[in-house]
Amino acid sequence: MSDLKIAVILGSTRPGRNGKAVADWVIEQAGTRADADYELIDLLDYPLPHMDEAIPPSMGQYTNEHTKAWAAKIDSYDGFVFVTPEYNHSTSGVLKNALDYLYAEWNNKAAAFVSYGSLGGARAIEHLRAVSSELQLAHVRQQLSFSLFTDFENFSVFRPAPLHNNSVQVMFDQLESWTRAMKSVRQSAAAVA
Repeated sequence: MSDLKIAVILGSTRPGRNGKAVADWVIEQAGTRADADYELIDLLDYPLPHMDEAIPPSMGQYTNEHTKAWAAKIDSYDGFVFVTPEYNHSTSGVLKNALDYLYAEWNNKAAAFVSYGSLGGARAIEHLRAVSSELQLAHVRQQLSFSLFTDFENFSVFRPAPLHNNSVQVMFDQLESWTRAMKSVRQSAAAVA
């Protein structure tokens, strides 16, 4: 068992969502990895109301039980793969809300991005990169973008093109490397504190 824990966060709760098949494929591909343990987090299992904490997350003074549970879950991971649809040139509201709920629990960890949409979801990833930077998440270059036209049958049955098999391994290589480096950063900071 590896000492690195990476969460694959499914960023859509929409009925009939394509994201579940994409996230399951990412988990399946991660099953061949020896240097990190990957676990799926489905935001359906963490129903966070629209940000309802009175104090900014950067203060770390959470009052609601759903926030405390979400914080404990995210804090237990060293890195993340965000699986996002593209809605209106951005990520989903539910994923943005889940990110906005916390601050320190994201800091000095690594992230990678997997998207899907009519243009592969690339604009959703660009938005997530900006958000991740503000949360002090170190994001890797390699990303996966699945087109509804070429990677899904009838826009709903996920059938990724073979070229993604190599790309996902490159993404994992980068993510695991950065995740290990950021874990070292967190350990060094804790030793000084």
